[in-house]
Amino acid sequence: MEFIKPSEDVLRARLTPLQYEVTQHAGTERAFTGEFWNVFDDGTYRCIVCNTELFDSSTKFDAHCGWPSFHTALSDDRVSFIEDRSHGMIRVEVRCATCDAHLGHIFPDGPPPTGHRYCMNSASLTFEARGEQ
Repeated sequence: MEFIKPSEDVLRARLTPLQYEVTQHAGTERAFTGEFWNVFDDGTYRCIVCNTELFDSSTKFDAHCGWPSFHTALSDDRVSFIEDRSHGMIRVEVRCATCDAHLGHIFPDGPPPTGHRYCMNSASLTFEARGEQ
């Protein structure tokens, strides 16, 4: 089933101002302020816009950076990558492959087995505990 992105008005009504800014304008929440930066419960993290499953809690780790960090996405087709040259640096932006929502950035300083750190914004995610699935 193909995802049809809601209109700007629908998204603004459904998302908080921060969620809208982060997902639709590649914003970033302040470190250590997001809902999930220090949550290590068992479950699945989903895109706040389209509900696509993105990350499993078993891949989450404490990167001491103030944002939820994962070493692996659920599968390669769940996320897409875009070179980001904003703020005077070169980074790799991570977007939801289904709805193109901005999620965060990926860095090459994560733990094994991948060495990746998917540094995500809590504002772009929802969490579903394992027992709720």
